[in-house]
Amino acid sequence: MLLSLISGAAIFVAATATPVLYDGRAAPNLTESTFNDLSGQYVYVVKGSKNASDYVDLTKSIPPTPLWGSLFKPRAEQTISVSIDNSSVFVPGGNAANSQYGFRRTEVIAQSRNRTILETGKTVFHWSILRDNRHDLNYKHEYQVVFIEPNDGSHVFGLQIGSPFTYPTGRLPVANAQSLRILAHDLTVVFETPFTRNDWHNFAVQVDWDALTLGVYYSKNWSPLAPTSRKTVPDTGAVAGPDGQGDFHFGVLKLPIASPRDTSEQATDVVHRGIQEGTLETLHYSGVFVESTAGGVSAGYGLKIPALKN
Repeated sequence: MLLSLISGAAIFVAATATPVLYDGRAAPNLTESTFNDLSGQYVYVVKGSKNASDYVDLTKSIPPTPLWGSLFKPRAEQTISVSIDNSSVFVPGGNAANSQYGFRRTEVIAQSRNRTILETGKTVFHWSILRDNRHDLNYKHEYQVVFIEPNDGSHVFGLQIGSPFTYPTGRLPVANAQSLRILAHDLTVVFETPFTRNDWHNFAVQVDWDALTLGVYYSKNWSPLAPTSRKTVPDTGAVAGPDGQGDFHFGVLKLPIASPRDTSEQATDVVHRGIQEGTLETLHYSGVFVESTAGGVSAGYGLKIPALKN
């Protein structure tokens, strides 16, 4: 194994970098106050009543994914830890009447100002995600943890964990609750893999904003990214142009379980109603960036691989 890694190092070093359009990787000198003043690469934090830095931490004790350094030296990057608790009720516009009591949510919006650059042609959205062993998720609930959200509230694509919300509620948790699932716009599962403990799960999603297709790349820990299919798949229901563009979110959005006391109309109002618990829950992120497919897709260690074709 060591010999094979060393023999491949020349390939990694020789490869040139694919153009990075947005870099959300937390530099070593970044402080948590960044998430309060939003003066840098993070433009907003969807959160509860406390300061953003009470929900978003920079965790030096957890090394980031090793993909974006070299074989022998990790990238100088801090892990971003995102948490929710019972105070994580978002109030849109500060109007208490709009309080989203059905959700518990903390999401970092990694991008919105550069939609024209990041969401035209063919671009690739990268992130890595790690479970927290002390403050794990409650897999009876559905979690939406990475997504691009246009103004209509849909998702260009999304990363889902847990038991998808249903009404009436079935047996919980569902059999594949502890899996990571990439969903297309129409909620079709494009890729699924177990959310194993103590592993960085590395993702890249290729979006063709004109042809409306998706391609998924995946690896664990030190392994370079690899495509999960031979070609892209249709992003059924997605819309071309500005109406189909949106903000790039990563974090923890926890849906409720339907309350048996609610009517069917009330029970499906997941934004405002349902059953929630107030436990502390955390996910860890690193390797967040967006690139063009010009010259290929970054797979790690400077290596580029061909973009998936439609």
